[in-house]
Amino acid sequence: MGLLTTTDLTVRFGGHVAVSAVTCTFEPGTLTAIVGPNGAGKTTYFNLISGQLAASSGTVTLNGRDLTGMSASSRTRAGLGRAFQLTNLFPHLSVLENVRVAVQASREGAHRRGLNLWSIWSDHAALTDRATEILESVALLDKAKSDVASLPHGDQRKLEVAMLMALESQVFMFDEPTAGLSADEMPAVLDLIRQLKADKSKTILLVEHKMDVVRELADRIIVLHNGTLVADGDPAAVIASPVVQEAYLGVPTTGIKEAA
Repeated sequence: MGLLTTTDLTVRFGGHVAVSAVTCTFEPGTLTAIVGPNGAGKTTYFNLISGQLAASSGTVTLNGRDLTGMSASSRTRAGLGRAFQLTNLFPHLSVLENVRVAVQASREGAHRRGLNLWSIWSDHAALTDRATEILESVALLDKAKSDVASLPHGDQRKLEVAMLMALESQVFMFDEPTAGLSADEMPAVLDLIRQLKADKSKTILLVEHKMDVVRELADRIIVLHNGTLVADGDPAAVIASPVVQEAYLGVPTTGIKEAA
């Protein structure tokens, strides 16, 4: 059993099946890119895994634990960390305060039964120390006192990674992490993903349209098309497969339904 598994995961909106019976297992120490043309169901699949959408049928499990009926916040506490196309931060708090909130949420989850007002205040220094350590690792320590709303977009994306690190997520889910980034901002965010990938206890899922980014980072590619899983395997083989050529380039693939 892999760290994260979806089994026959499906969602319907009226008569439209947006994600259709997707079964997939994601192992620790791997980065899986989820690709497909616009409208293929990639972000919807992400939303089903992270709990932003309720599944019509099928299951999501993490370490063998069924998460299917859990809220998004409960899944986060269970170890699923999600970064969005648009940053999901506290814009009127400082950079340090954002990360400190995430560190505190992680520790409260681990020690909820013994939590009280005194323990929060007495642990304040430890929370700040851990938040500072994380900010240093993502090269944002010099922005610690800045309001998040004042940060350039690239730094906001880096801060989102820092918050996932603070939550001590087992699974990192990135939805278009390079969206809206300038050519100057992109390398720093990709370097952070490479750092996370170096931790072989973590699992990374990445939705990304830029195929050069996918080629560089992915250990594995899965392809969704019209909500269906149509290819799964080694990046070079999947990118060269007829089904991907058709989905992205419109090359006919008569009689070919699936790639290895």
